[in-house]
Amino acid sequence: MPTEQPIVRFDWAIKTLLREKANFDVLEGFLSALLREPITIEQILESESNAGEKQKYNRVDVLVHDSEGRRLIIEVQNDRESDYLERLLFGTSKTIAENLSLGNAYGRVVKVISISILYFNLGTGDDYVYHGTTEFRGLHTGHSLEFRRRVIIPEGGIALRARNIFPEYYLINVERFEDVIRNDLDEWIYLLKHAAVRDDFHSPNMAQAREKLALMKMSPEARRAYERYVESVVIERDVLDTARQEGLEKGIEKGREEERKAIARSLRRRGMDTRGIAAITGLAEEEIDLL
Repeated sequence: MPTEQPIVRFDWAIKTLLREKANFDVLEGFLSALLREPITIEQILESESNAGEKQKYNRVDVLVHDSEGRRLIIEVQNDRESDYLERLLFGTSKTIAENLSLGNAYGRVVKVISISILYFNLGTGDDYVYHGTTEFRGLHTGHSLEFRRRVIIPEGGIALRARNIFPEYYLINVERFEDVIRNDLDEWIYLLKHAAVRDDFHSPNMAQAREKLALMKMSPEARRAYERYVESVVIERDVLDTARQEGLEKGIEKGREEERKAIARSLRRRGMDTRGIAAITGLAEEEIDLL
């Protein structure tokens, strides 16, 4: 049985450690495994949810500028949120708009990739990683429409290159991962799920994650800040779960009340007197008279 080393939660790492240039290699390892291509991070840009002073524990994100000029939004979502998909769409659209200066040609639109690390089930399906993009297919042939642009190549002449400008979305349902390691990405998802690195993990830059995110290497002050953060995450999730349960119970009780009123109306139509209806439904006679 492989042993494992505990590390800090990935959402905490995104808020703190992974914003330092010396630790970009950890994010690069994760992104390379997900996108299946070598990723080099040029810069970490400030993201909307982290711009204010108020901490948010349910959602943490970071905006990355890579060597290809793309913008990668990496987001950790700890609990359910209404209109989540709508917010994802707004986030990518906002990033595109903000990176196209007024007066610039539309040809300078940046490519945006949105990556969501979800600690709850979003929708139904039989996988734990989903990829979505925009594709144009012929209504009659079913074939994809390819977009190309003419570019001048350094060797001279003109070449046609594929254009891939539409946003892409990756949804990682961490809770659905069954701890079966098949490839490099599975090692990183195991890390996301358990906040731990197994000693048999060897995907690129996993060794850096094991070293730089290690709990044991944190200073006492950093460890206390991390423990306060984890406690706040747990408390916020508990508050949300309690609110949902209370709302569910109120909904059930309201449903029962409506059912009793429906029975009372039916009995009145059949000619039963108010006292008899009250005895059957448990409703007050005054309430029955108002139906």
